[in-house]
Amino acid sequence: MQATIRDERPGDIEPIENVTVQAFLNAPHTDHREQHIVRALREAGALSVSLVAETRGEVVAHVAASPVTLSDGATGWYGIGPVSVMPAHQRTGLGSQLMEAALQRLQHLGAAGAVVLGDPAYYSRFGFKPEPELVLPGVPAPYFQALAWGDSLPRGEVAYHPAFNATG
Repeated sequence: MQATIRDERPGDIEPIENVTVQAFLNAPHTDHREQHIVRALREAGALSVSLVAETRGEVVAHVAASPVTLSDGATGWYGIGPVSVMPAHQRTGLGSQLMEAALQRLQHLGAAGAVVLGDPAYYSRFGFKPEPELVLPGVPAPYFQALAWGDSLPRGEVAYHPAFNATG
């Protein structure tokens, strides 16, 4: 599917929330807080990357990336997510286009690497892999993956931005 991928604009806030709600409505392994997380990240000024995919003038997908904290003090690392695609546009390649665009944007920002929480089969396509020395407490290792753009990989625990605790 061909779409225009661009930065979020002020008028996209409501469509992004709608896309996020719809994308996770019937998804397994969710507590349905994703739209609250995106809003809280935006309000905290922590949306380092916020891209939308637009088809025929309609926002149909969104990806967010925000800084993460590492216990070893490493800097320049980001967490990708949520990644949201309207159900009618899922399995069309749109999510992959957004992921690739987000990764390119992070590299352009000088990121040292990125982490993601989700389906290992999906995210491994982009070079993510579980790293035994890099953990997200309480999450099974295969579902927390990292992608480094430098020679070194940090060690220790990763903490997402406090906005990931948003409930409403």
